[in-house]
Amino acid sequence: MPKQPWTADRVADQTGRTAVVTGANSGLGLETARALAHKGAEVVIAVRNKEKGERARAEIAAGFSAGHLDGRLRVRTVDLADLDSVRAFADGLHGECDRIDLLINNAGVLAPPRTLSPQGHETQFAVNYLGHFALTGLLFPLLTGDNARIVTVTSIAHRVGRIHWNDLHGRRSYSAAGFYCQSKLANAVFGTELHRRLDSAGSPVRSVLAHPGYTATNLLIGGPIGLAKLLGRVGALSRIGQTPAQGALPQLYAATEPGIRGGEYIGPDGLLELRGTPTRVRLKKTATAPETGRRLWELSERLTEVRFRIPAREEKPDAPGA
Repeated sequence: MPKQPWTADRVADQTGRTAVVTGANSGLGLETARALAHKGAEVVIAVRNKEKGERARAEIAAGFSAGHLDGRLRVRTVDLADLDSVRAFADGLHGECDRIDLLINNAGVLAPPRTLSPQGHETQFAVNYLGHFALTGLLFPLLTGDNARIVTVTSIAHRVGRIHWNDLHGRRSYSAAGFYCQSKLANAVFGTELHRRLDSAGSPVRSVLAHPGYTATNLLIGGPIGLAKLLGRVGALSRIGQTPAQGALPQLYAATEPGIRGGEYIGPDGLLELRGTPTRVRLKKTATAPETGRRLWELSERLTEVRFRIPAREEKPDAPGA
């Protein structure tokens, strides 16, 4: 018999587990939060705009019987561009969560005009990458549940990206598309390097990467450029874009499928990985190079002032690094 496509209905039972999903007010994040809640998880809807987060919570809750999700959907605000906001958000979760089982680093911005974060970092690098690096490090002591996973969302655009080591924030030269690709390559390098460090420490926590293919989200539809301009025109992309529910499947698969190993990269199985059912795919070689991973990690620690302490298996994690 042909293999059945993997759908959100196949997400394993998440009862008793706590998930944090960034950018959960719309698109991939909303669909990820919806699917996890449907399977029993407590979900922290991490959003920049409180009102939009409450609308997302109401939309998710509307799919359930009255009171069914009472207390299992929490809206919390975080501006990933602002490292002070990231710290405040993480401090808040330390005060209200005993543990976190899933951290889905999903939020992102696409190709705005060049702007800087409050700490002076190029906005796409700040939101898509640095904010998530800092958030993961600050929340890491809470990732103590059985089968804890960190899923970092990258893009097929990482394959045409490069790290502008000598002009990280586009002060000398800025291309909105090029710096988007840089941020997504940074995510891929981070997820791989985090796996390498977790594996070396014998940690049971798994770092997994995912990408949605070409998905018709607000990020693409409302953004100043489309994926076709990032990667070159590949047929009529506008006619083959997936729905957000379909695009969220790779990150849901990475977060919940029992057989997933740390360091794996999940994307669609169709032509050019633009659409399809989740499967294991390959990162570009730059993303898996240990020297690149070490260099970016050390740079990120300096820029965020967040340092991971990954305990050996027999140790208990300390309070969040500073």
